[in-house]
Amino acid sequence: MKPLPAKISLFILTILFLASCNAVKRIESDELLLTDNTIYRNGEEVKENRIYNQLYQEPNTTLLGFPIQLHFYNLAKPQPDSVFLNWLHKNPNREQRLVNIYSRKQVDKMRESYINLNQWIKRAGEAPVIIDEELAKKSRNRLLSWYFNHGWFNAEIDYEIKPSEKEKRGEIDYFVTTYKPYIVDSIRRRIASPVIDSLYQAHEAESIITTNTQYRTLDFNEERDRLTQLFRNNGVYYFDQEYISFEADTVDTNHKVNATVIINNRQVTEGDYTTRVPFKIHKISEVNVFTDYSFANRNSPVTDSVQFNGYNIYSFDEMEFKPRAITDALFIRPGEIFRDLDRTRTYNRISSLRVFKYPTIEYTRDPADTTNTALIANIFLSPQQKYSLGFDFDISQSNIQDFGIGFGGSLLIRNVFGGAENFEISGRGSIGASSDAARGSSRDRFFNISEVGADIKLTFPRIFLPFDTESFIPKYMNPFTSLSLGVSTQNNIGLDKQNLNGILNYRWNPSRILSHRMDLLNIQYVRNLNTDNYFNVYRSSYNNLNEIIRSGNVVTSPEYLNEVGRLTIPEGAEGFIRDVTRDLPGTSGLSPAQEQEVRNIGERKNRLTENNLIFSSNFTYLRNNKQNLYDNDFSRFRFKIETAGNILSAVSSLAGMSRNEDGAYEVVGVNFSQYVKTEIDYIKHWDWGNKNIFAIRTFGGVAIPYGNANSIPFIRSFFGGGPNDNRAWQVYDLGPGSSGGRNEFNEANMKIALNAEYRFNLFGALNSAFFIDAGNIWNVLDIVEDEAATFTSFSDLKEIAVGTGTGLRYDFNFFVLRFDVGFKAYNPALPEEDRWFNNFNFNNAVYNVGINYPF
Repeated sequence: MKPLPAKISLFILTILFLASCNAVKRIESDELLLTDNTIYRNGEEVKENRIYNQLYQEPNTTLLGFPIQLHFYNLAKPQPDSVFLNWLHKNPNREQRLVNIYSRKQVDKMRESYINLNQWIKRAGEAPVIIDEELAKKSRNRLLSWYFNHGWFNAEIDYEIKPSEKEKRGEIDYFVTTYKPYIVDSIRRRIASPVIDSLYQAHEAESIITTNTQYRTLDFNEERDRLTQLFRNNGVYYFDQEYISFEADTVDTNHKVNATVIINNRQVTEGDYTTRVPFKIHKISEVNVFTDYSFANRNSPVTDSVQFNGYNIYSFDEMEFKPRAITDALFIRPGEIFRDLDRTRTYNRISSLRVFKYPTIEYTRDPADTTNTALIANIFLSPQQKYSLGFDFDISQSNIQDFGIGFGGSLLIRNVFGGAENFEISGRGSIGASSDAARGSSRDRFFNISEVGADIKLTFPRIFLPFDTESFIPKYMNPFTSLSLGVSTQNNIGLDKQNLNGILNYRWNPSRILSHRMDLLNIQYVRNLNTDNYFNVYRSSYNNLNEIIRSGNVVTSPEYLNEVGRLTIPEGAEGFIRDVTRDLPGTSGLSPAQEQEVRNIGERKNRLTENNLIFSSNFTYLRNNKQNLYDNDFSRFRFKIETAGNILSAVSSLAGMSRNEDGAYEVVGVNFSQYVKTEIDYIKHWDWGNKNIFAIRTFGGVAIPYGNANSIPFIRSFFGGGPNDNRAWQVYDLGPGSSGGRNEFNEANMKIALNAEYRFNLFGALNSAFFIDAGNIWNVLDIVEDEAATFTSFSDLKEIAVGTGTGLRYDFNFFVLRFDVGFKAYNPALPEEDRWFNNFNFNNAVYNVGINYPF
C-alpha cells in the first residue's frame, strides 16, 4: 500500500487532534455547553433561519462538526498572570537567572507578552456558550413577539432544557403552538388634513396593507414609510412619520383585523402654546446657489452674481463656473412643489461631479409669502481644490512575472473649462523579473521586463451628442461622457508591444442598482515590435517543431538547422513552416497529423505576431443590488455586447478599396478586426449568518469573427485558470478543450466558467473557504482546425475542467489577503478513463495568492 504523502498525513493528524480536544474543559460542573437549539411549531421542526435568529443563544460555531473556535479559545489560560508567575517561581533560581541574562525590564516584558498572548487567543477564539435559563426565557419572549408580529396573536411558547448524554452538554427545545392566524379584513382611514386625505386616496391602490392577507407588523411599518415618502415628495414639507399611526381592532372579530390609518394634523408650537393645523402643499419660490461657500467666508458679502433659468447664483469671489454647469446639477427648481427626491438627487449629482465637496441644502420660509406655503432653497457648494495629485506604488507577482514593481502618478484638473469638466493626466511604469522573458542579454539582468504608459482623460457631466438626450437619459441618471487617449510600450514581455487606444464613452445610472456603459468608439492599435523573437518566447511551439523534424523520415533543408540539428530562430523555424503550409519541396516525409500540427503552429504564430487594429463599439448592462461594502446577501448581473470592424468594412467597401492576397481590407497596412462578442456574468451571495456565506458565479462568453477577419485578436480572447477563475490551473494553462494547455499562453474565443464557494470564519479576522471551480475555453467558428481545441457540439461539454480546493483569507478591513490551493478533480487533457481524480494530491496542486475575494 502506497504511504500517504506527508502533507495529507499532517492534515489527518490535525483533524484527529481537534477531535480529541476537550470542548468542555472550561465548563463548571453545574453548567451545560449549548450544543443545539430546536424549534417545533405545532409538532413539526422549524427549518427557517430567520426564526432561529430570534434566539439569544446559539451553539458555538463548528466546522465539519468541530468547534474549532471554541478549541482555540480553550488554549488560553484562565489566569495567565498567575500561570506565568508560578512558572517563574517554580525553580528558585529561574527568575534571577533570567534577570541576569536579560534584565528585570525584559522579564516584566515577557510576563506582559504572555498575558497579551492569552488575551489575543481569547479574542480570536469563541467563548463556550453556556445554557442560561434567563436567556432561554428571553428567547421564548422574542419568539412570542415574532409570531405576534406575523399574525399569530394567540401563540403559546414553552421550552425545555435537555442535558445530553455527553458530559456537561445540553440542548434547548422550544415548542410553539400558533393557533389560528389573524387576517386583515378591512382598512379604514381617519385623516385630519384635506390635502393629506386627497393624496392618500389618489395613491390608495399602492398600499402595502391589503385585505384578506395575514397580518404582518412589517407591512404596517413599510406602509408608514411609503406614506411618508408619498407626502414629502408631493409638497408636504413639514410632514414626518410621527403623524402616522394605526389602530387594529380584533375584539369579537373571529380572527379578523379591522385596521384604521390615522394621520393627525401638523403640530405647531408658538411660544408656550401648541396647536394643530392642517398640512399644506409647499412650493419653491426661490433657489439661491452659493458656488464657493466656506466656513471662513460665511459672513462675507457676495461679490458676483448671476440669474439663470430662474436660479440666483452667487459667488463670494469671481464666478468660476458657467451658470449652466451649476443648474444642470440641480433638481430643485423654482416654481415647483417641494420634493424630498429632488433634494436627494441634487446631493447625488453634485457629489458625482467630483468638483464640490458634499453640499449643504437648507429650506426656509419665504417672508414675502402671506400664505406660508412658499419655501426658499439655499444650496451651499464648497469647491474642491483645482489641482489634485496622486501617486501609486505596488508590488506584484504573476505567472508571467516572478517579481514586479509598479509605480504611477496622476494629475487631476477640476472644472477645466468652467463647466464642471475634469481633465486627468496619468503616467505609469513597471519593472519586473521574469524567467520567461525573451532570450538574449536581458535574461542576464534581474529586472528584465518593463512597461511605460501614459493616459489623458476628459470627462463631461452630460451626454455629449449633437442632439438632446434628456427625454431618454434624464439628468437624474447621472450621465457622463469621457474621452480618453492612452499609449504604452512593453519591453521583453512576449514580443514587445506598442499600444495606442482612444475611447469615447458614455455612462449613466437609471437607478441605484442599475448602471449602463457604452463605448461609442473604442479604437485600439497594437504593434508587435520584435516578431523575430517569437520562438524564443513560445518555446513549446519551437520544441514541437524540432520533435517533428527528429521523428521518422522527415527531411528538411540543412539551411534551416544549426550545428546541433535544431531549427534556427527565426529563419529556420519560419522556413520549415513555410515549406509545409505551402507544400514547397524543401521539406518532406511528414505524416498528415504532423502536417496539421505544423499548420496549427504556423496559424498561431501568424495570429500572435500580426498587428491589430480594433475599431469597436460596446454596451454593458450591470445590475447590482449590493447595499454597501458589508452586504453579504446580494446578486450581480452583467451583460456586455461588442461589435468591431463594421464601420471600417462599410467605408472600405463604399470607397472601393482593394483587398490583399488574403481577401481582407487593410487600413494603415493592417487587417482590421471584425467580430461580434458577448459576455454574460452572474454572481449570487447568500448570507447564512455567523459569517457563513455561500457564493456562486456563472460566466459565458463567445467572440465570433466574420467579414474581414477569421480570428479574434489575442487581447480580446478568453483564457482560463488563475486565482480568480479555475484555481486548480495556473492562469493561461487551462484548455483550449482537451488540448492540455500545450502553449505558454492558451487562449480561445469561447469560454464557460462556473464557480461555487462556501466561506466561513475560523477565528478573529482569519476566514476560510471550500470551493469548486469548473469551466474551459474553446475555439469556435474561427481559423483554428485542431479538433481537440474546438467546440463542435454539446458533447464537447464533457471537456469542462473541474477543480476543487480550500483556502485561507485574512481580513484587513480595507482589503482581504487570500491564499487558495486548488486540486484537479477532473482534467479533460487526460485520456477519458483517467480524467477523474488523477494526480489529486498536494504535489500536483496549484497555489494561488490574491487580493480580495475572487467573485
